[in-house]
Amino acid sequence: MTERQEFKVLRTYEDFELREYLPCVIAEVKVSAQYSNATSSAFSSLFNYISKGNMASQKIAMTAPVITAQKTDKSESATWFVSFVMPSGSTFGHLPDPHDPQIKLRELPTETCVAKSFRGRATDELSRKITDALRTSVSKVNIALSDETRICRFDPPFKPGFLQYNEIVIPAFLDAV
Repeated sequence: MTERQEFKVLRTYEDFELREYLPCVIAEVKVSAQYSNATSSAFSSLFNYISKGNMASQKIAMTAPVITAQKTDKSESATWFVSFVMPSGSTFGHLPDPHDPQIKLRELPTETCVAKSFRGRATDELSRKITDALRTSVSKVNIALSDETRICRFDPPFKPGFLQYNEIVIPAFLDAV
C-alpha cells in the first residue's frame, strides 16, 4: 500500500475532521493553468523527479496524496501548486536536488488543518462544491481558515471515478478561535 501523509485526528465534527499534520517535505511545481490541466502538466515533472530524475539518480517512493493547492480564495486565479509529499522521515537536506528547475523542495512544519473526504473524480466543479460546504461547516464552529485550499487525490487517474478517494484540506488557525 502507498504510504500516506502522516496526521493525527484532533477532533471529529459532523462534517469534517480537525487534524494535526506532522512535518514533512514536499516536491512542488507552480503551474499557471486551469485546475483541469494543472495536475497533469506538473505530474510528469514530479514523477520524473522521484523516478531518478534528480542529481543523485535516486529513486524515491511514491506517496499519497498528490496535492493540488490554490493559495488564494479568488476562483479566477489560475495559479496552482502541485506537490508530492516525500516519504516520512525525509529531510530537506537529505533529499537529492531535482534536475528540473521548476521543482522546488519545501519543508512544511506541523500544521493544523480541517479535512473533508469525498468519493468521485475530483473535478473542478465537485472540488469547489466540497470546499464551499467545508468552509460553511467550519464557520459554524468558529475555526478561522486560511485562503489556501488543497485538493488531495489518493488514487491513480485510471481508477474508475466513482471509486476514487479524495480530500479537501484547508489550513486552520486555532489561536483565532
